[in-house]
Amino acid sequence: MADLLRAEAQRLGPGAKLRSSRELVRELGVSPVTVSRAIARLTAEGRVITRPGSGAFAAPGRPESAQADSSWQTVALGDRVVDDTGVAGLLAEPGEGVIPLTGGYLNAALRPVRELSAAAARAVRRPDAWALPPLNGLPELRRWFAAEVGASRNDVLVVSGGQAALSHAFRSLAAPGEPVLVETPTYPGALATAKMAGLRAVAVPVDHDGVRPELLAEAFAVTGARVFYCQPTLHNPTGATLTRERREQVLAVARAAGAFIIEDDFSRYLGTGAPPPALVSMDEHGTVVHVLSLSKISAPSLRVAALIARGPAARRLRASQVVESFFVARPLQETALEFVTAPGWRRHLATVRREIGERQRLLLAALARHLPAAEVPLVPPGGLHLWVRLPDETDEAALVERAHRAGVLVSPGRIYYPAEPPGPRIRLTHMAPADHAELTEGVIRLASTF
Repeated sequence: MADLLRAEAQRLGPGAKLRSSRELVRELGVSPVTVSRAIARLTAEGRVITRPGSGAFAAPGRPESAQADSSWQTVALGDRVVDDTGVAGLLAEPGEGVIPLTGGYLNAALRPVRELSAAAARAVRRPDAWALPPLNGLPELRRWFAAEVGASRNDVLVVSGGQAALSHAFRSLAAPGEPVLVETPTYPGALATAKMAGLRAVAVPVDHDGVRPELLAEAFAVTGARVFYCQPTLHNPTGATLTRERREQVLAVARAAGAFIIEDDFSRYLGTGAPPPALVSMDEHGTVVHVLSLSKISAPSLRVAALIARGPAARRLRASQVVESFFVARPLQETALEFVTAPGWRRHLATVRREIGERQRLLLAALARHLPAAEVPLVPPGGLHLWVRLPDETDEAALVERAHRAGVLVSPGRIYYPAEPPGPRIRLTHMAPADHAELTEGVIRLASTF
């Protein structure tokens, strides 16, 4: 009915009166309710206007020269800009024939699609699959997350992925206008989230063993910051991992400053060996707010993560989620629980870790052969990426653009710095290409742009 009236309005032209409801009921043999719903739909689309007592009319056309003027929004919105440039670039799908050497997730061929599908099928058959879940998350899933990092189930809040966890943490632990300390370089999504929360990111340098404790202490003293965001294991983008000794030093520095540490443990399952102890497992005083996500080791749309905290901070984080989105959808939580407690979970971990080692070696060999001018300062024990230093004279932005034209996507180093970059860098993701041949071809294409 709606299609018929839409065509009639277009045929009669702007301002023309349509057949009355009574005529349509009589001629088409439909009910008055059907006609009423069709007219309401076209009214919502802006194709029809109704005049009480007169009937329905084709909507007047807009002059070709007329354009909507949204310039008023510039004044209304003010300067509260949300910059998604760095994050959107990492999430962008490559075009046809383009090889991705960027991104933060496993290639589709490496994702446990069969296991996830089976887990989802089992999950939705559970009696309470569509019921209201506990606001903190399913107890069994919280218990599993806690066991993974040596925490208590009571300290776990299930949230919608690692990015949501960072958003809750930044907004709950610091007030707009305050400084937050971050490693430099660091994850662009954290920088964007901190900025959206109104925080000022202050850079703390890292070396091959991660953040430098003495500089962290100095940054706390100079800025008065009460939050430090860090990735202590297989740091993105450098690949550095804090030693046990340095983890203890970082905890002591934050404790002395009366500050929180947001521990982003995104790569817990991406190492080629056993992961080091999480900072949260070494923390006795509620200093650490821990983030552990399942998305990177499984699939982008398994947006399930744990946010682990104690004391008043935990209550504030829980309140943040309840006010913003109530809870994580129960079917998704049930699916995650089915997945990580099934035998296929451990097999998947072994497969991914083996593939990470093979692809990292392949990428290093391809760089040495086709792009010897590029330097890899640190070869990490796992992770999805390599952090590559380019010759000082390289125009980083121009190189990234040339690479795109050559059919390969790379991640520019500048988006990982909260302040001025020290020199040209790129991050290369070896887990994004479809296979080993495509990975090598991506390096060859990149080399052709130098």
